Amino acid sequence: MSQQNASVAYNEEDIRVLKGLTAVRVRPGMYIGSTGSRGLHHLVWEIIDNSKDEVLAGHCNTIKVNIHKNNSITVEDNGRGIPTGINKDEGIPTPTVVFTVLHAGGKFGGGSGYKKSGGLHGVGASVVNALSEWLEVEIYRDGNIYKQRFEYKEQIQPDGTLDQQVGIAVTGLEVVGNTRRHGTRVTFKPDAKVFGNLSIQYEVLRERMKDTAFLMKGVTFHLIDEREENKQEETFHYAEGIKAFIDYLNDGKYTLHPTVYFEGEKDNVEVELAFQYNDNTSENLLSYVNTIPTIDEGTHVSGFRNAFTKVLNDYARKNGLLKKNDKNLSGNDYREGLMAVLSIRMEDPQFESQTKEKLGSEEARSAVESYIGDQMNYFLEENPDIARLIIDRAIESRKIKEEIKKAAEALRNPNKKGKKKAKRTISEKYTPPSKKDADRNELFIVEGDSAGGSAINGRDRNFQAVLSLRGKPINVEKKKIYEVIGPNGNEEINTIVEVLGTGIGDDFNANHCSFDKIVVMTDADYDGSHIQILLLTLFYRYFPELIKRGKVFIAQPPLYKVYKQGKKGQDIIYAWTEEERMEGMKKLGKQVEIQRYKGLGEMNAEQLWDTTMNPATRKLIQVDLAEAAEAERIVTILMGDKVPPRRDWIERNVKFVVEEE
Repeated sequence: MSQQNASVAYNEEDIRVLKGLTAVRVRPGMYIGSTGSRGLHHLVWEIIDNSKDEVLAGHCNTIKVNIHKNNSITVEDNGRGIPTGINKDEGIPTPTVVFTVLHAGGKFGGGSGYKKSGGLHGVGASVVNALSEWLEVEIYRDGNIYKQRFEYKEQIQPDGTLDQQVGIAVTGLEVVGNTRRHGTRVTFKPDAKVFGNLSIQYEVLRERMKDTAFLMKGVTFHLIDEREENKQEETFHYAEGIKAFIDYLNDGKYTLHPTVYFEGEKDNVEVELAFQYNDNTSENLLSYVNTIPTIDEGTHVSGFRNAFTKVLNDYARKNGLLKKNDKNLSGNDYREGLMAVLSIRMEDPQFESQTKEKLGSEEARSAVESYIGDQMNYFLEENPDIARLIIDRAIESRKIKEEIKKAAEALRNPNKKGKKKAKRTISEKYTPPSKKDADRNELFIVEGDSAGGSAINGRDRNFQAVLSLRGKPINVEKKKIYEVIGPNGNEEINTIVEVLGTGIGDDFNANHCSFDKIVVMTDADYDGSHIQILLLTLFYRYFPELIKRGKVFIAQPPLYKVYKQGKKGQDIIYAWTEEERMEGMKKLGKQVEIQRYKGLGEMNAEQLWDTTMNPATRKLIQVDLAEAAEAERIVTILMGDKVPPRRDWIERNVKFVVEEE
């Protein structure tokens, strides 16, 4: 196309102005991250965050969430209630502004609004409204019950264009009764046109609300599920806050000392820290800003780590635990086996996105570093036994890692004098892609030789690699790092580390990962599930950054092949569930046959490509750390050394079925 034709094809008619909440509807990912399950639940968090802001402001001590039978959700609090007067800027009732205008809220007005809040951008309530089929708000304030309803409407114009009325008020703000109560009640139904599957997961809400109850000591959270197939309710209330959180997270672990707890304020930043060492070799730190989980951490975490490392090194030198010529211990050395919860509250925190997963405020770094430094100095002086335990553990950690590094170097350089020739570190079971493209390439970690053969022959060799496991990887939850990697480590895991290219432990660098996607592909049986869990435990413990970056997936091979002989060969429908199997049988009609896949090796290369490896047709489950606290606890219980917690969990959560002959 010539430049002249291009200019004709692009003119002022192509410039579209999105008014009101339409922009949210057109680009929901900009506001809630995705339109999948995570985005759906994010709507609930946005409304809960507004109730939590009332807690942070000192006006609320109870938050209640109901999942209704029609998949609508109600969030109710006993705060002050949204102001009901006319907004001076918009000339309409304040609740109408809150739910229909982006960047409107008590975060911007100063005065008696919110100073230390979770919802900083003022878009939460309006975004929920924009992405809902309908939303109703009830406000209990000044002796009255106020109510207003909003809806999404659309119609086709005579010229064929779609007219969207997004989150419009279909009623005024009406007084519908009298009350002595105070607070806000928001009920909304997410729109299936945006999210497709409207299945709110009780467990997801449960874990987030429980975590929040730990962070807001003394506040009561109620969760109720009214759906027939899942009726249940729970209440969460923790008087000791994040100190109790540490006890919960370390349940099932062998701990080395009582929980340490600090709480105070520095430069208008409130800081809470609780920590305790256990016998693991990995660090586990959960961080929060104004009760919002910062999955990607940020400046507050940097301040904590800087202070923690400096104070411990200074104490070690002062007390002769590190000699004059010894190098300082690294932060990674000190944080092996550390379980910590860091929670701060501050005015106007600057996050890197609306989903608030990484803090960028520099004042948080300096405030946390200064406060934690002072508290740690005092604590170590008052508790020399714990101080020595932490430092001795770090010194031992450094020695072990240095030995591993030397041994690994010897393997990489076998021709040096006095060294025996070593075998290749990359297994012959690894089949690389033909092109090196870390932004596109995919690694399939496959169980067994037969499945590996099908995967190798069925893959797109341009960008897909296959690693066939020789056997089950070890359970890293029960091993020290020197038993996991290096010359004395596990061959399967050494190979995975080598193939990924990231390194491990102190040498880990997620930017060096050779793949955009890492897909665990195992059989749909007990052994396959066990291998899957062992691999996920490995990634959780030693490669959590790859999970955070959205690189780790679980393949979903079909359970059934439904087929019959047709005029032009077999008519085939693959089914992943019992419902899909029944639908396939109904669609193909009589004389249908069914094959139950017990393993990936039962599929030929073409079938494995069509069902499980082809990006256009496959089904993958993305692994994430959205519920990091529960992930830590469940991994410890199910994969750790202690048997009683595992037995208790199984008895409470697993239903056993006896099949009759």
